[in-house]
Amino acid sequence: MNWGTLPDGIEAPESREQNMRRLYVHDEDRVLLKVVHYGNPTSVGIEFEEGGDWQFKPLWTQRAGPRAQIYFHPSAVKAAIVTCGGLCPGLNDVIRQVVFTLDVYGVKEILGIQYGFKGFVDPKYPPVALTRKLVSRVHMAGGSFLGVSRGTPDLNDIVDKLQDWGINFFFIIGGNGSHAGAHEIYKRCLERKMKIAVVGIPKTIDNDLQLVDKTFGFDTSVEEAQRAINAAFVEASSAYNGVGIVKLMGRQSGFIAMYATLASGQVDIVLIPEVPFVLEGEHGVYNFMKKRLDKNGLCVVVIAEGAGQELLESSGGVDASGNPILGDIGKWFYSQVKAYFGKIKMSVDVKYIDPTYMIRARHCNSSDHIICSVLGQNAVHGAFAGYTDITIGLVNTHYVFLPIPKVIEVARKVDPNSNMWHRTVTSTGQPDFPMVPQKISEKKAQSQPSSPPKSQPTSPKSPVSGSSRSQSPGDPYLAGAIHLI
Repeated sequence: MNWGTLPDGIEAPESREQNMRRLYVHDEDRVLLKVVHYGNPTSVGIEFEEGGDWQFKPLWTQRAGPRAQIYFHPSAVKAAIVTCGGLCPGLNDVIRQVVFTLDVYGVKEILGIQYGFKGFVDPKYPPVALTRKLVSRVHMAGGSFLGVSRGTPDLNDIVDKLQDWGINFFFIIGGNGSHAGAHEIYKRCLERKMKIAVVGIPKTIDNDLQLVDKTFGFDTSVEEAQRAINAAFVEASSAYNGVGIVKLMGRQSGFIAMYATLASGQVDIVLIPEVPFVLEGEHGVYNFMKKRLDKNGLCVVVIAEGAGQELLESSGGVDASGNPILGDIGKWFYSQVKAYFGKIKMSVDVKYIDPTYMIRARHCNSSDHIICSVLGQNAVHGAFAGYTDITIGLVNTHYVFLPIPKVIEVARKVDPNSNMWHRTVTSTGQPDFPMVPQKISEKKAQSQPSSPPKSQPTSPKSPVSGSSRSQSPGDPYLAGAIHLI
């Protein structure tokens, strides 16, 4: 084989074994988490750190991928996979790729835990032996063929079963709550000195996970949500003074509502949890709806499920996954809109669409098929390399290992000062609605840096090449928190 001309000092491979080593990721490979160097503290999207510092600080994490040396011998590995929380497009894709990759490594024993963590304690749902043949077509359907459930039984019972079954790879596909459970399971396994890799694969349809660009299933959710918005537009445009209201998912974060609004281009108003608003008054939501009806004869409103909760009498508390129990803002807003236009004696035809279960239950699109496949593969690569208490994510187009505690510190939310939010409201043409009174003082406090910058920005630091362990103290290594077995 002719290898062509190689750079000085590099010899042509002499064997297939040498060539194969080029497929591996080196343990010292790093990915930069933040890539924008802000030129001024007034820049859109800027994040102030403690003390009001806004200067660029390189933050690195560890690149995911197969390693040349592995910690576990494949013939000795026994793996378990569990899917937790609610449904999300792509669950079956991830399960399939985890099984496929384990099979390529040579793992023979793979257990699928049924109905989330419940499968560890309920004898009615014994583990399912997973094989390449069994999972080969599961990606063609939505849902999780293993089943899901919310809540976590006693973690010691779960660890007992992992120990009894001889599990040394445990893959947990779930959101923030499931990852918090994964971290606690890791700590209990560590206390018992168990040789087990606990690896998370982030599943949150709301895309509210810190540090990662996006989670699997999000693209599909936006695509399906756009269909609901377009249906609302058709209904509204076919009626006299038609109003279409679409409620989309987003308990604490309005990413689906924001992206689906921008993708559709047919929305007049979008309301999300991160941006409080008022309904009444000259500059309220109702008055803007009336202006759109007067001008265009129709109005389409998208509202995220967590928006406007301060306007409702919420039941309070949290569900089995630790998520806040919300009032139904969609139905409430629908009834309030009808009441308002009835009060001003303006005839309107209001249609309400809630596509939540249609979105959650569908199989994923081609973009998410790819993301799910690569996440599943890298979860297995990370486990074989001996990493534990990690999750897999896409960061700046690269797949990385992230320490679970860092990922679940806080939920990721839409930044009302970000480019993407401003692009969205530019698309809708909606004004900045006044915030509810109790939120105004909080908003002002949040918008001010704790101390103003004293000088103009310096030039950005150059990323350090080679091993990040030799970087200067100013270039922190996030993956230093990643644990090796």
